[in-house]
Amino acid sequence: MTTKRRLVRAAIAVAGATMLLGIAPTTASAATPRNGVCEVGEICFYWFIDRQESLSDFTSSLDNYGSSLPSCYVFKSDGLGQGDCMKNNAMSAWNRSSRIVRVYFNSYYGGPYDNVAAGTWRNLNVTSNENASHKFLL
Repeated sequence: MTTKRRLVRAAIAVAGATMLLGIAPTTASAATPRNGVCEVGEICFYWFIDRQESLSDFTSSLDNYGSSLPSCYVFKSDGLGQGDCMKNNAMSAWNRSSRIVRVYFNSYYGGPYDNVAAGTWRNLNVTSNENASHKFLL
């Protein structure tokens, strides 16, 4: 076989492999907490009702949102409330996880609460603008 034919065959093989890589199925990526995007597996809190304005996203329970900058958890995405501390400022939540998430009035999972069912969103009632912690339930 000539060198030219070998080069042509090699080029065809590389092109074929490249095409296969381009159409190969990809696996779903895990949620990236605290990036300001509400992804599958997360609970997301919104600054306003009906999942509007800035959001803050979590993949696990949090016993204390913190109450002042720079040590508090803040709303991350664009919109009204971006950069504000989350504590006592969330008005709605979207639970994109497979577990119920309980939103508490007080830090350390205390006081009255709202439950956000798995796979649903809702405007917070008991804890609207009065929220300090949340817990993923079994």
